[in-house]
Order: sequence, then C-alpha cells, then structure tokens
Amino acid sequence: MDQLKLCESEYRFTTIVWEHEPLGSGELVTLCEQQLGWKKSTTYTVLKKLCERGILKNENALVTALVLQAQVQKYESEQFINRTFGGSLPSFLTAFMNDKKLSRKEADQLKKLIDSYKEE
Repeated sequence: MDQLKLCESEYRFTTIVWEHEPLGSGELVTLCEQQLGWKKSTTYTVLKKLCERGILKNENALVTALVLQAQVQKYESEQFINRTFGGSLPSFLTAFMNDKKLSRKEADQLKKLIDSYKEE
C-alpha cells in the first residue's frame, strides 16, 4: 500500500488529473504550468514516475487515474493518525477539536456518521 503515499507536489499534481480526467497530456502540461508553475519537463517527469508506480496511466497521450482520490485520502489519513496519535481516532479528534465549537447541525451529522460505523 505504500504505492499510495504521495508527497505534497505529487498529490497536487494527481488532484489536477482527478479533477479533469480523462485529459490529454498536452492539456495536463498547460494546467500544471498554470496551477503549479511547472515546466513541461517537470510535468512529464512526475507523470512518468506516477505511471511507473501504478497511480496514473498515460496511454496514447490520454492521462487517467488508476487509483481513486478517496483511496489516497484514506491511506494518508490512516498513516497520519497511526504516526501522530498511535492509531487512536479519539485522540486525534480531541486534538483537532481542542479549541473549536460545532454547530448543532455539525454535531448531529457527526453523531449519525459515528453511529453508522458502530459494531452491532
């Protein structure tokens, strides 16, 4: 699963693909220049690297993602909670909510979400 580990620039790059796929590699170069300030060579280097890792596919100059954004987000979230909070979701939420207040609607939404994941 380490294939899903993306550095910040790879994640931003892949987000462009997720938002626009399928897209031509030329269009990807233009978007990366506009959004990331990258040169054509940088775009193609990162694209090649992510294709070799099985994250993206570039076939006939058409770029698509082989993994879903949700898969990468899940992996990254789990890694962060494991590394920073010893895998404890309650510890993470306590730290995250330290000085925040939830509206009644947000609290109700979170309660429903938590209830949907409870073991029976």
